[in-house]
Formats: sequence, structure tokens, C-alpha cells
Amino acid sequence: MSNYRFKSVSEASGRKPVKVQLPDERVDRFYGRQVFNRRKMLEYLPKATYDALVDAIDNRRPLSLEVADSVAEGIKRWAIDNGARHYTHWFHPLTGSTAEKHDAFAEHDGKGGMVEKFSGKLLVQQEPDASSFPNGGIRNTFEARGYSAWDISSPAFIVGNTLCIPTVFISYTGESLDYKTPLLRSLNSLDRAATRVVKFFNPDVKHVTCNLGWEQEYFLVDEALYDARPDLVMTGRTLTGHDSAKNQQLEDHYFGSIPARVEAFMLDLEHQAHLLGIPVKTRHNEVAPNQFELAPIYEEANLANDHNLLLMSVMEEVARRHNFRVLLHEKPFAGVNGSGKHNNWSLSSDLGDLLFAPGKTSIENLRFVTFIANVMSAVHRHNGLLKASIINATNAHRLGANEAPPAIISMFLGSQLSDVLKSIEETDTTEIRVEGKEKMTLGLPQIPELMFDNTDRNRTSPFAFTGNRFEYRAVGSSANNASALIALNAAVAHQLNRFADIIDKRVKDGEPVEKAILEEVRRLIVEAKPIHFDGNGYSDEWKEEAARRGLDTETSAPLMYDIYMHPENVEMFEKTGVLSRKEIAARNEVKWEMYTKKVQIESRVLGDMAINHIIPAAVRYESVLLDNVYKVNQLFSKEKAETIAAQDKTNIENIAGHVSVIKASVDEMVEQRKKANRIESEREKAIAYHDNVLPLMEKIRYHVDKLELMVDNEIWPLPKYRELLFIR
Repeated sequence: MSNYRFKSVSEASGRKPVKVQLPDERVDRFYGRQVFNRRKMLEYLPKATYDALVDAIDNRRPLSLEVADSVAEGIKRWAIDNGARHYTHWFHPLTGSTAEKHDAFAEHDGKGGMVEKFSGKLLVQQEPDASSFPNGGIRNTFEARGYSAWDISSPAFIVGNTLCIPTVFISYTGESLDYKTPLLRSLNSLDRAATRVVKFFNPDVKHVTCNLGWEQEYFLVDEALYDARPDLVMTGRTLTGHDSAKNQQLEDHYFGSIPARVEAFMLDLEHQAHLLGIPVKTRHNEVAPNQFELAPIYEEANLANDHNLLLMSVMEEVARRHNFRVLLHEKPFAGVNGSGKHNNWSLSSDLGDLLFAPGKTSIENLRFVTFIANVMSAVHRHNGLLKASIINATNAHRLGANEAPPAIISMFLGSQLSDVLKSIEETDTTEIRVEGKEKMTLGLPQIPELMFDNTDRNRTSPFAFTGNRFEYRAVGSSANNASALIALNAAVAHQLNRFADIIDKRVKDGEPVEKAILEEVRRLIVEAKPIHFDGNGYSDEWKEEAARRGLDTETSAPLMYDIYMHPENVEMFEKTGVLSRKEIAARNEVKWEMYTKKVQIESRVLGDMAINHIIPAAVRYESVLLDNVYKVNQLFSKEKAETIAAQDKTNIENIAGHVSVIKASVDEMVEQRKKANRIESEREKAIAYHDNVLPLMEKIRYHVDKLELMVDNEIWPLPKYRELLFIR
């Protein structure tokens, strides 16, 4: 028996499945219990401090150190009352995950004892080591100083016994070394630009908020089987594995009944999320077996992103309690759906108006098409940049495969909105009508009247209009959403400012504001036509058509990163104040370095598996076949033995052929790695790994997967897809 084939998962892991006792109380009675939200602020802060903090948050004002001292005292008392003994500045370095350094509240009391203290200075600022995180050359190894600074807009929370304070992370010389800093800059820039435009329609608007609703897809696998796959443990995806005879082709898993073990995990996860104020609401089976999704209620984008990063960490902890491992890799299994993190992105004013929703009056509908046309223009101008913002070594395996959006950015608008834009383009009408939901009756007395949305959904579109928001489907499941949002927000802010400048000039020259807006909207609709595509994004015809339209069709991640430094993108980032040229260049260095390291790790793991796991198993089975051929020759006449042993001989030859190719390819892969590693330029090194190492990995996988079909199941050393993909 192979060493991973246990009688049960519990026996394999050495633990019995945990029964999680969930509270009997209603969600509204424990939701946010571990968050220093406004209810806790009101309870633990003096009234003047509470008012000053809320005013600073709501009106984007700076906070004085005196107020920070008062907040620190209140937040310390709340944290200690809830079991916290340490605090940490929780930030988002360029690794793509989160980071934290814990300090105790304890200080000397001057009498040989300790006292629990926490000041505004400690709340506002800490000093992590800036050279030990990816920085793209901004910090040398001997230049260690960096700073984290409190983000007052995202509430502190408690995990375990540690108070976590969301912060930005910058270098000693002031450059951003994280995702949160440019995300906040992009949100502020988008607020200012969108407010300029929306004031043409309602001068009472003071702010525009960017909202985000992420949909987190993930896989679950049994922990025992996970531990028996070195590739899953080390890289998060299977580097070998032949298709299971049954996977997702029957489409029976999608929205199916949730397995009991998985539902127990989901209940536990939801409970932990609700304690942390993460408003998870929806859960369901996804298309691929063992694939699931959860989604929250929409929130302000910065807070939503913090919640998503926190949730990914909580998921891993909760999964282990249930003898599962959660896979957030975009493509853990070949041949079935990968996992995304669809970003539902919208804008709303402080007066409650959704800017991507049609209204009841012509002026409200003009505002609606104004924002639609500006987003179209921004996505068209910067389609390559938006793609570069979501591509990496892991998401590259997903894009364009098994229902994932293609590696070409286009926009789906739906027939009704397309007709509205066409009417604006082709006529001089000033009366803009956008129909709302349509009623439909099925003629069945048991079924009530249905309300149909004014747009369909297109699963092949990476950026689709879905009613009152855009769904950015191309974002990967393991990603920090901020990478995509930084590029998108900056591009839209830049375009809205261009639009506002044009309208201001035309109005100053005496043109009526509505006429100026409509004519500029008409121009944008025509200009951005190439980005509009409502058809099948999977088709080969679309790839050819996209190239003819001038859209970016590059598929190599290392080459895609070049677009960050294109003059129009550098200008856009600098004009919006989101990233400086130095910060952009540094982030590109980090992207190339991270790409290289991930492919390097995968190739080393694959080489080890091939030489130390796969080939020995194949040779062992070869020996069994050889022994069988020898015995057949001993028992039967030469003619009869030839007939009986013919298939075994064929298998021996085939196995030997596959083993020979695998050995040679592994040797060549090692040589290609050595050549790439000698390249000093991070860009050229990443390109070498993409062009010369990845193809050899695919070649090795092909021959390993062929061996999997030939070698005795009892000898094969790794759990197969048919075991990994079906929870029992």
C-alpha cells in the first residue's frame, strides 16, 4: 500500500474532526465583537475624542497627537478588556500578503514591576524593518529603517490576544512599500475627480466613495492528501496530475448541496468573520469539484480590501481545524476551473446616489451615461495596464482557461446599455431614457411576476457592467485586491479630471453645461468603441479581433509589466498622485523578482518530485513487468510467451521512453535555471524563466501524467485528482 492511502482523514492526520460549538445567540448580537467600531469608540472614548475621531474619518481630516493619545488610552482599555495583551501595526507589504510585529502593552513602572501603557505615538507610528520586505531597490540591506502609520479609516480589531491596527508602510525616504498607501491615494484622487464631475449635476455633493464587493473563490482538500503532495505544500498547486475521469463536466457541483464537512467549516468561518466585522453573506459550491465561493455585503473599498486580506488568513486557520487545507492559488488543478476574486466596483455620492445606476429623470440618466462613458474611456486607454495589474505567476495559469476571463481586457455592457450609447452616438437627442427592470410573467399561477435586470451577465468578460456596478472578473483568488484597484481608480480619476477640465473650459466659453457634457460623452463613446465587446471572450476569433482593435494581447507576465513604465501610465500615476516614477519602477522590480522566485520554486519542486518520486515508482513498476515477462518466458513456449508478454513489453518500452524524456528534461531545466540565475537584470531573468523554464515544466508534466495512467495504482506515490477533488 502506498503511504498516503489511509482508512480515514482523521487517522491520517492523527486528529479527530473538531466539533465546533457555535454560539446560540443571533448574529446581530455578536457581529463585530472583536472590532473597535463606532459603538466601541462611543463606549471607551471621551465624547470630545469620539467626535474628533469621527470627524477626521468622515471628512478626511488629520488627527492631532492629543486626540491620538486619548484614542490610544481608550483602545488599550477596550483591547485589554477583551483579552488582548499585545498590539501590532498590521500592514500590506509587496509580498501580497499581510505582515505584523507584536509588542506587549507592558512597560516598567519604575518600582520593579510592570504597567500596561499605550500612547498616541505608539498608536500612530511603528518601525518595521524596511529592507527585509520586497522594495525594488528603494532600500539597501544595510538601510533598514521604515515606518508604518495608522490608517484611521479602517477600524482596529483583535485576533487571538493581539490588537491589530491597520497601517500604511513607507520607507525612511518616504516612498510607499505597501499596497495600502497607493490604494488610499487612488481612492482620494478618485473622490476628488468624481466629485468634480458629479457637481455638474448636483452641486451639493461633497464626496464620492468607491465601493467594493469581492467574491472569494477557493478550493478545499483533505489535509492528509494535501500533506502527501509536495507540490501543494510548497507551491499551492499540483504540478502534475492527470484529469479525473469525472471532474466538472456534468456541472453537478455548481450550486449543489454543500457537503456536511464543508458546511461545518463554512459555519465556523462565518462565525469568525462576523466576530471580526467582516460582513460575509453568500456561500455556495462553485463549478469545479471541491471549489467554493463566499461573498460579503459591499463596503467602502479600503475597508473591504482589509477585510478580504484578513479573511484569507482566517480561512487557513479555520480550515485546519476541520482537517482541510484551503487552496487560494488561481489554478491548483489543471483541466478544471481556476479561482478568481471578482471585484464588484462601484461609486456612490455622499447623498446616496449610485453613479453607475440609471435614474428617473433625463438629467440623472445623463449623469449615468457620463460616468459610464468615462469608465469606458479609462479602461480603453489603459487596458494593458489593467491587465498588468492582475497578472502574476499564479493568475497567468488561470486567465483564458476553463471559464476564466481571457488575457485581454474588454468591457461587456449588455444590449440595453449598448442601445442607449448607440442612440447617443448616432442622434442629437438630449432625452436620455434608460429602462429599469422589466417584468416577465411565465403564465404559471404558482410563480409570481419576475423582475429582469436591464443587463445580462457575461462570464467571459473580464470587466462587465452588471446593473449598477462593474464586475472586474480577472482578479486572481490569491491577490491583494489593491493592485487592481490602484490601477483602475487612478485611470478613472485621471479620465474624470480630463473630462471636467474640458467641460469647465467649454462652459467658460459660454456653452450650456448639459450640451457640453452630452457632446463630450458622445466623443468618448466613439473613441472607446474598441473596448466594448459583448460576445464570447473565449473564441479564437475574438483574440484576432482584439488585436485588430489595438487592444493589448500580450500573454507573457514579465513583458506585461513593462507597460507600467509607458509614458502615458507614468504621467497618469503622477498626475493623480497615486505613485511616483520611482515607486512604479521599484514595484516592477518586485513583480519581476516575485515572478522569478515563484517559477523557480515550482521548477525545483517539480524536478525533485520527478527524480525522487515519479521515476522510482515508474522503475519499480517496470521491474514488475520485466519480472512478469521473464516468468512468462519460463512457463510458455517462445511463440506463446511472445503473445502473452507483448503488452507488458510495449508498456516497458513506453515507460522507459517517458522516464528518459523526464530525466533529460529535468537536467535541461536545471541548466536553464542556472543560466537564468546568472542574469543580473530582474526583468531579463523573469523573461528567461517564462520563456525557457516554464515550457520544460509543461513537457515534464505531460510525460509524468502519461506515466500516471500506466503505473500500477498501488505503486503510484501521489494522491490523484480523483481523490483530491472529491470530499468524502
